Amino acid sequence: MAGYYYDVLEVVSEPENIYKGKSGELIATKEIEKGKLLVVVYKESHIKNGFIITAFLTRKVKQFQRRLRIWPR
Repeated sequence: MAGYYYDVLEVVSEPENIYKGKSGELIATKEIEKGKLLVVVYKESHIKNGFIITAFLTRKVKQFQRRLRIWPR
C-alpha cells in the first residue's frame, strides 16, 4: 500500500461511503477502478484528529454493503 499513500488520504477526506465498524472504527471506501475498492479503516479521536488503522484493496463490494452506512445517508 506504500504506493497508495495519497489515495488513502483522499479516501479519508473525500470518501464515497462511510460504514460503521464493529468496535467504533469507521470504514471509508472509494472505487478506484471499475469494481475495485480502496478501503480505509480509521478511528476519529476528535473532530479534526484521528488515525488510520489499516488500508487495503478489495473487489468484495457486497461485504461492505451489508454494514450500516452512516454517510451519505
